[in-house]
Order: sequence, then structure tokens, then C-alpha cells
Amino acid sequence: MESEAHIHTQRDRRTYALGDLRVLPDETICSILERLTPRDAARVACVSSVMYILSNEEPLWMTLCLRGASGFLQYKGSWKKTALHNENIPDEYKEWNRPPLHFDGFNSLFLYRRLYRCHTTLDTFYTVGGNVERIKDISLKDFYSEYDMKKPVMLNGLADTWPARHKWTTDQLLLEYGDVAFKISQRSSKKVSMKFKDYVSYMEVQHDEDPLYIFDEKFGEHAPSLLKDYCVPHLFQEDFFDILDTDKRPSYRWLIIGPQRSGASWHVDPALTSAWNTLLSGRKRWALYPPGKVPLGVTVHVNEEDGDVNIETPSSLQWWLDFYPLLADEDKPIECTQLPGETIYVPSGWWHCILNLETTIAVTQNFVNSNNFEFVCLDMAPGYRHKGVCRVGLLALEEDVHENVIQNMSCNEENLSYSDLSRKEKRSKTLKDADDLCFEREISGASRSYNLWKGGFSYDINFLSMFLDKDRDHYSSEWSSGNSIGQRELREWLSKLWIQKPDMRDLIWKGACIALNADKWLECLTKICAFNNLSPPTDDERLPVGTGSNPVYLVGNNVVKIFVEGGLEASLYGLGTELEFYTLLLEADSPLKKHIPSVVASGVVYLEDGSYTNLSWDGKGVPNVILKSNIVTDKCDVHGFPFGVWGKKLLENRNASISVDGSVRLADNSNIWPYMITKRCEGNMFADLRDRLSWEDTTNLASFLGEQMRHLHLLPHPPLNNSFISDIERELSWSDVNGCVANVNGKSNNAAEWGIFIRILTKKRKDVSSRLTKGDPIPSKLIEKIDEYIPSDLSKLLNINENFSSGASKPCSWIHTDIMDDNIYMEPSSVCSTSSGNTEDAAQADNGLLSNHVEMKSWRPSYILDFSDLSMGDPIFDLIPIYLDVFRGDSNLLRQFLESYKLPFSCNISKYESAEGGQKFSRLSYVAMCYCILHDDNVLGAIFSIWEELRSSESWEEVEMTVWGEMNNYKGFL
Repeated sequence: MESEAHIHTQRDRRTYALGDLRVLPDETICSILERLTPRDAARVACVSSVMYILSNEEPLWMTLCLRGASGFLQYKGSWKKTALHNENIPDEYKEWNRPPLHFDGFNSLFLYRRLYRCHTTLDTFYTVGGNVERIKDISLKDFYSEYDMKKPVMLNGLADTWPARHKWTTDQLLLEYGDVAFKISQRSSKKVSMKFKDYVSYMEVQHDEDPLYIFDEKFGEHAPSLLKDYCVPHLFQEDFFDILDTDKRPSYRWLIIGPQRSGASWHVDPALTSAWNTLLSGRKRWALYPPGKVPLGVTVHVNEEDGDVNIETPSSLQWWLDFYPLLADEDKPIECTQLPGETIYVPSGWWHCILNLETTIAVTQNFVNSNNFEFVCLDMAPGYRHKGVCRVGLLALEEDVHENVIQNMSCNEENLSYSDLSRKEKRSKTLKDADDLCFEREISGASRSYNLWKGGFSYDINFLSMFLDKDRDHYSSEWSSGNSIGQRELREWLSKLWIQKPDMRDLIWKGACIALNADKWLECLTKICAFNNLSPPTDDERLPVGTGSNPVYLVGNNVVKIFVEGGLEASLYGLGTELEFYTLLLEADSPLKKHIPSVVASGVVYLEDGSYTNLSWDGKGVPNVILKSNIVTDKCDVHGFPFGVWGKKLLENRNASISVDGSVRLADNSNIWPYMITKRCEGNMFADLRDRLSWEDTTNLASFLGEQMRHLHLLPHPPLNNSFISDIERELSWSDVNGCVANVNGKSNNAAEWGIFIRILTKKRKDVSSRLTKGDPIPSKLIEKIDEYIPSDLSKLLNINENFSSGASKPCSWIHTDIMDDNIYMEPSSVCSTSSGNTEDAAQADNGLLSNHVEMKSWRPSYILDFSDLSMGDPIFDLIPIYLDVFRGDSNLLRQFLESYKLPFSCNISKYESAEGGQKFSRLSYVAMCYCILHDDNVLGAIFSIWEELRSSESWEEVEMTVWGEMNNYKGFL
């Protein structure tokens, strides 16, 4: 670089300092540099003078630092210093005191504009008034009629009596909460926190375009006394989500603190909820657009499989500097400046962008009330098109979709020209850069897209519901990762609302029809009841109950379960396996049968030519309607249980292959639904009783589960006959199970059984790293070590060789796979009545006849429910949901369970200890941990939620011993 300094200053330094890279714009080169490690970025700075300039930019180092940051962050005066400090670079290499080098002959409009944004002040951004209406002292009735779900409004006086009005200043909060760590909002999936005193120090010296922003949804846990400083204003008291337990409701309240230039870029609030935001100090500038009107500069991506909506947007400051001045007056947003003490209301679906004009402190909450409830349900319905329409308007549609809607729009044919927008990527026409010579044409395109919005889009629930994909079903469709709650939580939410808000059932039913297809399943249920001579469902019984993966109804003294999860084939195997299991349970006269609901009837209902037909089916043979569905193959045993457990394992194997290939298996759009009717169990779900049980009741439950799992795992199962083994061999090909060809013919049934089990695990292992990058964040350092932790040959977990013979004398067991807190029923064993003290109280309690003044003193476990996920495999699999969900990781309860279980989990394993992994194959904890990593469900997310300290673990062995270490003390009982 020293020789370059002598070159004549009039030459363009960029030409010779970048070599072949000179053809790339600066923006692209900077984007490439952002993908380097901090160490590599520092090395690249030594390549040439221009690379020195590009590689020393603070925005670059901010990106590099935050991408690798986790846990607590401390700002060291610049982002480069902070990043190198986090890399543990020795001080002699940091060059703290060396002045920066300067070079002439180089200029970059891109870098200049970014530098300008980093150092600009916002004194001139304050606007007096704006076009958001300001009011004070409005009644709830008037608010609902004039503003709720209609338009934003700035409300005065709602926070006048809050202690936060004078306590929430930077200095005051620093005194009281300086050592409290709050979550930082930044463009990264990493969870980063800063102690408040460190954050204040950062605010005072930073010069970032998009500064770090405290945006903490758990501030009430980190600093509970802050919750006493404010209250929810009377206009927003109604919130349907508050019916959920705290750990199950989506994030809804945030503490927001940020310096000048910080803010929230363009977005629509999650789940189409509405929000209120109260400012306690500082000033905020707001810009808002109605639903469907995508702001200029924002690109919206709609995933057509799960409906998730992602956006690309400039920072708040960049949007106001680069895009706002280019808008025509008719395309400008609704805007205002919020002052301390004011509360702004943002209706459901409205786009909004916020820029802090100075250091601000605010609190905000999102809510679901009776006016936006149906929109929230719509956002959680399966499919993709309606989600895009709710946010992007008619830009989300392809030209050949809903032509009747488009033809009725008031804009002309020219305004409908948006064929360049694909289904997966819907965007408002974006301005690429201020120095783009075509920006006038781009702005014109944006105006045309706004005309499309004006022409026919309506943020009306009936209009938006037109775009629901009727072929998508809630129970069997892909669930959007962007949804605010999961499928189980949604079903639980609607069930609780149905029970606890009977006066609002008309509204709740409308929402359930949108989100759950409740009307379709009710019609199906009514036909099933009529065919089996059951009373029709009452008004109270028309909504599915529970959180399971199939519609379940309580009808009188019976429970009706309609099998729909995974489509027709998976549903048939779900019912067929359960009926096969129940038959064997009765034939073996197992003690377990006393704790499983009795089967009353089973069958298939199907829709043909617009009318329902119903037929009985006990799982044996194949009904004609199924034969016509092309699911049944020639090798199907039509005399036994053709959809029994071993066929189900083959289906699981095929699905595992699909998962590895990365393709998505769409559910069958069938009009055939298997169903089963069982006797209704008296009592209550453990999930509803958990917090009311004594320790003695809970330990009794652990013993009960250990005893019943012993009965389950001892239950005989249908053997594999020779013809079926041949079918399995053809189905699986038995090649490359662990690098060898496995010949099943001539092997024992046990070998074939374990072969299926290991084959499926092996397929799941192939994409385990990519699967773990989705869902709840797993520490990246652990993901990098998965291959060295999990054996390449999974048969070693069971001491089985490549031919599945050695160590395989113990057969596979029936496993429930899904014993969770909502699949366990308990009944009162004693009561304490403040009125009678009558001995008949216990019997009345069992029948649910006692009034509220009767206190249940103790509860006993009575039933285990929902065997539709039955499988064959290693009994350790059943411990995963029991330990993590029912016991919540309590090792004392696990120990109590094992004392009642009394069965060995595996034979003594020593064969592979010297060859690979030392003693790990002899640890039950190691086997259990491998199963957790390979599990279909988000088991690791549950583990890192229960043991939060494990998020900073350095090894899987540390996680294994913390979670499953108790297993190694269990010797089993032979």
C-alpha cells in the first residue's frame, strides 16, 4: 500500500487497487465483505488501499460483530474494536493507537451516503401536527365506533397517572436497573443482551445508521417492578390472548429504548394484531400506510408452501432520507410526531415505520379484541395467498387468479401491469438507489402499484376470506414458522375461549371456521353421530377440544376422533394401528387396558356426490372405498390389519426419505376420513391440574406412568411373517443402512424390526444439521459438533451389527411416543368440603357435580389417551415426552418413574467402546440424547427452554449429562 501512495492523485485508485473486482459496484463488494469472518475481514484490509477503506467501515464491522455475538454484549468504542475483542485478538495486533490511513483518488457515492446517514442529526425531522388525529377523553364505545380497526389515532391523557411518566428517564432507569440485561433488537437471529449501563454508554458515543435498540418482550421478567409503573389503558383492556398461560401466549408487550436514528423499519404487526404504544420520554416520528399498501422500498416475500411472509426493508432513517422525498403527495404516508405522554393506536394490518428523533423510552402492547379476532384467526389459517393479500393487497395475486375481482376494479388495464411479480416474491416497485438513472420510471411504477391497491382491495374479513385456500387443512397442512403461536396453542386458545367466553360464541365460531375449518368438521361429526345412533352434538359440543393433531369432540358420554393428520394414507395407518393395538391389548388381558378408554365404534365416513356415506370398519380388511383410492398395494394383507403398525413403519420410512430429499409432501385432498368413538373419561387433564397438585400426587403420577409404560413395553406385538419381510426388503432395499448391504432374508423377526428402526433413524441423521437451523435457535457451536457426537453407524446405539443380529435378541416394543401433559387424565381421590363433609363428595367429584366451594385435596392418575401415534421402536423414545413435557425436566420424578418401570432399556453395551467413543455407548444418557437430536419434533427447543444455561454449552456431552445424567444410575431389573 505504501507504493500506491506515490501514484499521481488524479488517477482513479479504484481501478488498480481492486483488480478484476473493479467491475463490481461498491455495494456488492461491501455485501461480499459482510460474509467474511472478522479475522478474514481484517486480513483483506491489507490487500490494497481501496480494500483498506472498504474493510474498515464501521457498518461492516457492526454486521460482523453482531452476527457472531451471543449472550451479553459490551461496546468497546467502535464496532471493529468490539468485534476483535470478542475474537480474543491479542492487544499487539489491534493497533488501537495507530491513526487510520488516508488515501486520495477514490470516491464512492454509496459509502458517502452511508457515512452521511451515520452522522446526520434529526432536528429538522420534527413535524408539527401531522395528519393523524389527536383526541383526549374518549369513551370505549366511541373509540370502537370511530377508530378501532378503522384508522390510527393519537390519544392524550391515558398515561397521566402512571408512575412511569416521571420515573422512566434514562438517568432514573440507570440508577435502578443499571445491572439488568435487556434484549437488543438487531438484524440477526442471535439473542443478544446488554446491561442497561453498557447500553447507555453505547448510546452516548455511537454513530450508527441503525443503532442498537432495546426491544425486550421479557422486560417484566428481567425487571418485574417496571410492570408496576404503568397499566393497560381502559380502551385496550380486552385481550383474547390473556386467556392463555404466560408461557403459551405469544409475545405481546415490549420495553422500547433507543437513541436518535434508531427505530423500527416498515412492518405489519404479527398475527394481524392491533397495538398501542405510549411514549414516556423523547420524540418519535411515525409513518403509516393502510393494509395492502406496501411502502415504496419494501419487498415482500410470500412462501407459497407455509404462507410465511418476510420483508426486505431499508432502515427507518434510510427510508426517510432516500425514499420519502421521492413520493408524490398522494402516495405519502399518514404521519405524525409523537410526544411524551401520548399513546398512538395502530389498527390491525397497518404498515408502520418509526424513527426516534432523540433518545426515547416507550412501552407497547399488542392485543386481540372482538374487532380484530377474525383477522388474527385468518392469519393463522393454512395456505399462503390470503396472508399475502392481507399485507400486500392485490399485488399478491397472479393475473389469472380471481379475475372477477380484478375486472371489477376501478383502475384501467394499464394499471394492472405487474406480470413481473412472481407468486413467491411480491413487491412494491422499489427505488434501487438515489443515483439510479431510472429512478423516475421506478417511482412511476410504484404509483401504478398504488393504483392497484386503490382499485379493489378491501380490508374486510369477508373479502379477505375469499383468498383462503380451501384445499388446505389446518390439521394436515404446513404450519407457518412466522405464526405467533403453534398449532397446538391455537387449538388450545380457541377451546379455552369457547369454554370461558360463552357469550361470545358466535364470534369465536366464525374465527374457528376460518382457522380450523370447524364448520366442515362439525358437518362430518354430525353424520358420524347419526350413523352410530349417538345424539347429535349440542351447541356446547360443536368445537373440537384439546390440542391434538386431529379433530376430537366430546359428545355426551363419548369421544369422537376424526383422523386427518398427514392426509388419508397416514390417517388410515393411525386408526389401523390403534385398532390393532387395542385388539392385542384385550387378547393379552394386559393391566394397561383399565387405563385406556374403551373403543365403542370405528369406521370411515366419506363425501361422494355431495352427500356423506358412513361405514363401520374394525381395522381388518380393506373397505371398497379405500380400495378405490389407489393407496392399497398388491402386497396388502386384506385379512389381518392391513394398516397396522408395520405398514405404518414403512410409511414413516418413506416420509423420512422425503424429508432428506428436501421436498414437501402435501396432504391428500381426500374426502375420506377414518374415525373412532371411545368412552369419555371422567376427570381432568393433567395439563389443567399441574399447578394444583401436591408433590405426593405428582410423584404418584410418575410411579403410575412407570408402571403403565412397563405394561405397554411388555405387550406382545404382531410378528413379521416371511412374506412381509420380503415386502420390507423390497420397500427399503436394505442397502447403505450403514455403508453395507444388509440381507434380511433368513434373519430373525427381531433383526428385521430393528432394521426398520435403524433405517429410519439413519435417514433422519442425514439432514439433522439443516433441520436444527430451523425453529428454536440451537447454539451454532453445538450444531457444528453434531457429526462428531452422533455415531455414523446408528446400529451401535443398540449394540447391533451391520446384519442386525448381535444384541438384537430383545425385540422392538410398542411405544406411545406422545405421552404429554394433555394426554394424561386424573380424577379426585379425596375432597375437602367447607359445607357438608359428606363421604359422598368423592363420588360427586368424580362426576363433576360438586360446586366451586369444594376443594380437591388429592388426585390420582386414571387414564392415558391418544394412541394414534403408536409405533414400534426403542422404549427410551417414550421417556422423551414424559421427562421433558410431563416432568418438566425434574430428575426426581424421572427417578420415581424408573423405580416403577423396572425393565432394562438395553442389553449391556461394551462391543464398540474401545473402537469408538470410549464409554459413551454404555451410557443410557448418550442413547437418549442422540434420540433427542434425531427426533421429529422440536425436542431440543424444549431442552434449551427448560435448562436455559445450556444455551452457552460448549459440547453435547455437557447437554447430555445435564439432561439425561440420571439415566446412568439406572441398572434395570432383569
